[in-house]
Amino acid sequence: MKLHSPEFAADPHRAYEDLRRRYGPVAPIELAAGIPAVLVLGYREALRILGDPERFPADSRAWESTIPESCPVMPIMEWGPVESADRGRSTHRSAYLAAMADIDQYRLLGTVESAAVPLINSFCGTGQADLLADYARPLTLRVLNELMGLPPVLGAEAGAALMDLIEATDTSAADLAERRFRAVLAESVATKRRSPDRDVTSTLIGHAAGFTDAEIVEQLAELYAMGAEPTWNLVVSALVLMADDTSFHDDLLAGSLQLRDAIDKVLFTDPPLANACPRYPQQPQLVGNSWLPANQPVLISITACNNDPAVSGDHTGNRSHLAWGSGAHTCPAQPIASIIAREALDQLLDALPDIKLAVPLSELPWRTSTFHRAPVTVPVTFPPSLPLVP
Repeated sequence: MKLHSPEFAADPHRAYEDLRRRYGPVAPIELAAGIPAVLVLGYREALRILGDPERFPADSRAWESTIPESCPVMPIMEWGPVESADRGRSTHRSAYLAAMADIDQYRLLGTVESAAVPLINSFCGTGQADLLADYARPLTLRVLNELMGLPPVLGAEAGAALMDLIEATDTSAADLAERRFRAVLAESVATKRRSPDRDVTSTLIGHAAGFTDAEIVEQLAELYAMGAEPTWNLVVSALVLMADDTSFHDDLLAGSLQLRDAIDKVLFTDPPLANACPRYPQQPQLVGNSWLPANQPVLISITACNNDPAVSGDHTGNRSHLAWGSGAHTCPAQPIASIIAREALDQLLDALPDIKLAVPLSELPWRTSTFHRAPVTVPVTFPPSLPLVP
């Protein structure tokens, strides 16, 4: 199974079912052309792997030495400067946790609303919009820029560079976009050194570990990239489900289904990071009835594991999904991303409750990606409405 193929992107759920039927809880796949890996489809097997960092470490360096630098999955899977620093991952994770804990969640609600209202007002009178390009993506970037402490000009440059990096079709374009992205973050770090504030950048600068500017740039780049695309894809995936599923839509608007439960339903059925959490066993490991090769990526299919028939059941009020990871590497930004997604949906549905997809769900284009489950565009229609009062 080639996870980087358009056929996989068009119907991944069927692909997971085919793999499970043929191989069981773990299956051979191809990450990119000529790059083999193992995909974990079983929920219990995933928990075992994610909970055993000694046998299944996240260190990819031995594998990287066998892979060409031009491999398209390297930007996501490479063992970067943050991980290779002498102070170790635990120090950087403690800094991430401190930065997330320092975010005022009540103030965050206001930040999301301040970003949402002008975006909604820009299209609410037209009766149509692309909820990815016109709403979820710019809202997420504006909120992240505020949390990171990026001023408007630098925030716009960072968002543009990130989009160029995501959409790059060759290595040289990706390298150029990545350099621009880091240069913007470096400029922001230098500014915050002179004038700290209450934001993520300033928290990292003031951390007891005494990080260098280069380390902080790497940390910010990881937080920004991992916080941006999955968050806006979570918002649009919830909107796609709502626009396509009448009962889901009606239950949500009637209040019998809470937004938090609606988001968790998406995180179960179609999480924005469909395949993630790569691990690299240093010795062959037996999982189920399969031997996993040493120093070959073991990728967790979060979507397949969440929908494993062996653990199926009612998902309402159930947060046992793996969308935030599990074990020592659970996403530190989980509460922040959840607030952004809930408030973004709340603002939009209050203003435009009768959103419908402008095309049949079967015709919605999906991005070809090994890791992400994301629509290319989300065209919708709705009865035109008056602008919101900020």
